Amino acid sequence: MLKSNTFIRKTKGGKIKKEVREIYLRDDIYCGAAACKTCDTSTSRAPLDAASPLLVLDTNVLLQQIDLLENPVIDNVVLLSIVLDEVKNKNMAVYNRIRALSTNPLRKFFVFSNQFHKDTFVKRMDGETPNDYNDRAIRVATRWYQTHLGTATTVLLITNDRENKRRATEEGISADTIQSYVKSLGQPELLDLLVHPSESKDIVMEEVEDLRPSKRQVVYQEHKPMSEITLGLHRGIYHQGKLRVNRYNPFEAYVGSESIGDEIIIHGRQNMNRAFDGDIVALELLPQDQWHEEKNLSIADEEDEEEDVHLAPSSADDAPRTTNLVSGSATDMNSTPSRPAGRVVGIIKRNWHSYCGSLEPMPLPAGTGSLISALFVSKDRRIPKIRIQTRQLENLLDKRIIVAVDSWDCQSRYPSGHYVRVIGEIGDRDTESEVVLIENDINSRPFSSQVLACLPPLPWCVSSEDVTNSIRLDLRSLCIFSVDPPGCKDIDDALHCTALPNGNYEVGVHIADVTNFVHPGTPLDDEASQRGTSVYLVERRIDMLPKPLTEDICSLRADVERLAFSVIWEMSPDAEIISTRFTKSVIKSCAALSYVEAQARMDDSRLMDPLTTNLRNMNTLAKIMRQRRIDKGALTLASAEVKFQIDTETHDPLDIGMYQIREANQMVEEFMLAANVSVAKQIRECFPSCSLLRRHPTPTREMLEPLLCTAAAVGLELDVSSSKALADSLDLAVRDDPYFNKLIRILATRCMTQAVYFCSGDLSPPEYHHYGLAAPLYTHFTSPIRRYADVIVHRLLAASLGIDKLPPVFQDRAQLTSIADNLNYRHRNAQMASRASVELHTLIYFRNRPTDTEARIVKIRSNGFIVFVPKYGIEGPVYLTTRAEKGSGEWRVDEQQQKIIKMDGNSLSYSVLQAVRIHMEVVEPQPNRPKLQLTLVT
Repeated sequence: MLKSNTFIRKTKGGKIKKEVREIYLRDDIYCGAAACKTCDTSTSRAPLDAASPLLVLDTNVLLQQIDLLENPVIDNVVLLSIVLDEVKNKNMAVYNRIRALSTNPLRKFFVFSNQFHKDTFVKRMDGETPNDYNDRAIRVATRWYQTHLGTATTVLLITNDRENKRRATEEGISADTIQSYVKSLGQPELLDLLVHPSESKDIVMEEVEDLRPSKRQVVYQEHKPMSEITLGLHRGIYHQGKLRVNRYNPFEAYVGSESIGDEIIIHGRQNMNRAFDGDIVALELLPQDQWHEEKNLSIADEEDEEEDVHLAPSSADDAPRTTNLVSGSATDMNSTPSRPAGRVVGIIKRNWHSYCGSLEPMPLPAGTGSLISALFVSKDRRIPKIRIQTRQLENLLDKRIIVAVDSWDCQSRYPSGHYVRVIGEIGDRDTESEVVLIENDINSRPFSSQVLACLPPLPWCVSSEDVTNSIRLDLRSLCIFSVDPPGCKDIDDALHCTALPNGNYEVGVHIADVTNFVHPGTPLDDEASQRGTSVYLVERRIDMLPKPLTEDICSLRADVERLAFSVIWEMSPDAEIISTRFTKSVIKSCAALSYVEAQARMDDSRLMDPLTTNLRNMNTLAKIMRQRRIDKGALTLASAEVKFQIDTETHDPLDIGMYQIREANQMVEEFMLAANVSVAKQIRECFPSCSLLRRHPTPTREMLEPLLCTAAAVGLELDVSSSKALADSLDLAVRDDPYFNKLIRILATRCMTQAVYFCSGDLSPPEYHHYGLAAPLYTHFTSPIRRYADVIVHRLLAASLGIDKLPPVFQDRAQLTSIADNLNYRHRNAQMASRASVELHTLIYFRNRPTDTEARIVKIRSNGFIVFVPKYGIEGPVYLTTRAEKGSGEWRVDEQQQKIIKMDGNSLSYSVLQAVRIHMEVVEPQPNRPKLQLTLVT
């Protein structure tokens, strides 16, 4: 049966367009209930149980109560397709969580296509709002389920919409609020999971106890409405950007604004105006006499947990002057302002998610099981305390828990949220590692049965068809080898170097042929696309692909035949590329070396075997290639990479130190870079509008300013007019101090933008440039086992060679852009998780090992400085002024000299890059927040 439905939508140009869609209606769509005597269940599973009420949820319940719905107690749920569509349009993250519930074989969540069933199809009436139309469709579907199933089971509509509930009752439909239904289950702890939305008259609120103070004063300014924000942005009154909170000072934030071409500083929680780290905000500039010099920025003391929040001013002219967090003195308004300061006037896009931490210690009240208001303290100091209400305080005080934010009223000092679940005991290593994953949105769940079903059966080996396949070159006779970190099991690259009769070399980079096993559109491909990358923690690895692929089928292990995708060059002795070819191949690696083993072979003059000779030849070529890149302007930067030695039984760290880079590391890196550049040229030439490339935007002068100030303070003049000029300047930045040049390079690294993936059709060719590598084109091809970007590039390369057809996704520019955005998000999260894992294990290592060591000052602040500890690769704050020392002497910052001076007549001072002796010790100044404290040894 054909029906038509009319929709009104707004186009991108702002015009209103009327659409008429034809819908084919069916009468054989399965209802999903085991008790059904009417539907044909011969080919369908029956997920809905007759013994429990069948719940039909409306859109707002799905959007607001996802944490509750993920609890196993909530089951036997009908997900109407019209509701899922609305959720998908409003919140993709919640939609994905709901879809995961509907595909989980252990949960009873059934998707019913009510829009395509002849008895539940609803035509939109003239003048009916989208909300009223959806509510009516939900009631029609619920009533049909009641009629369809009869007395076999109870059908209950769950809605908190007052009008929808009233109409349902009038129409003879059983309806209840989510609060009332949860209460009926007799499990009070479930009530903690409920989100209590804004107190709207349209929302039914069930006996929610208000534990806030009775005197309702305005603490923060009201946010401007979006209409006013949009107009203000258009007129240049407001500025838009992402708010980033200082990791050393939660009362200081920055917003990068394209409209004024500079970072705007936000001082104090009042000026942040309820914005969270990562929020997209609208802000206005403060008058110039309220701008702060860089010297006034401070490191927040651990005891400065909450600054005093004043009543919000009535207008911009009434804004109070921000006080220095350390001394409490007003900012010096006579100094020359360096960067603009502002305050948030509205939130354009929230970055709220679930947070990990613990409840603030408090005495247990008399009696148990009553609703108690408590403050949640996130492990991340950038997040303000969150007020929750719980009935299980006694069980939560010594636990790491997850809390989600629901709202932040302008009359409340803290945001309001709800308890989600317990992670584990505070201080337990496994618990704290789980916190790292949750905080960085890392999916560490086991792979589903649908994903594992996509893998070939084990044991797997190269077949005769693979060898005789015309598209695949047999390279098993070559001396191919891999060089990786010690203990590496997911080996995705190997190399060979053969001397040719004409004096040239044949050099090959062989990459695991992951796309031979990961096919587009399969559950395995979808899962890899969502995960985006493998995540490397100190003590374990979170795989993008299942272990049978990463460690066996695809891994280029020694002495086993494997499938590869190869880039093969003919190179002259001076490393000039004469020709390039790409081919699928079969290889058999003769050795899987660690960096240390490869370096030892190259350094041992007694070894003259073919493998060692090939290593030396490759290293010679790599040195020439590296110097050529540097001559073209490629930067040699540095980062503080830390390496732990881990106890194999307890998984505790036994030793810690800086990661050592050898020539063997640089040799492998050089050929991986060359392969990525060659592949980028090939795919861009064949697919100019849909290639996945990687770019590194040129840093602005403002971004490089901290580096330039530091360099000037120590007598260096850096030329930042181009990457080549900066590279040459960094090479000349040497002193007697062996760490000096490395520190300058670390500081330069921190001024850079992040390299990002992008679709070639989204930008113009000049924007493709990779600043750090001084390369006009670049991509990622060499690690498909651990990066989904490389999987996409393998498919592009195969299509460019006529080996495979280009998958349909490459015709959808919007979807490609979305994939690139997710890859960038996942890549950054993986980096942050790795760093957080290092910080956690650093705390564990130093917990019972107080140590004195040497450090270098890398940043001056008004109450101390930030130091870098070369021996351990650790960075942290050293305080010169604390609350306990207030009044013992003032410190003055010399911004030009990057120096902090004590004003007591002794002229004691500390300068940037100066070596100082520090004491390192794990302390816990606040309950449940251990930290590595660095103090000056005088």
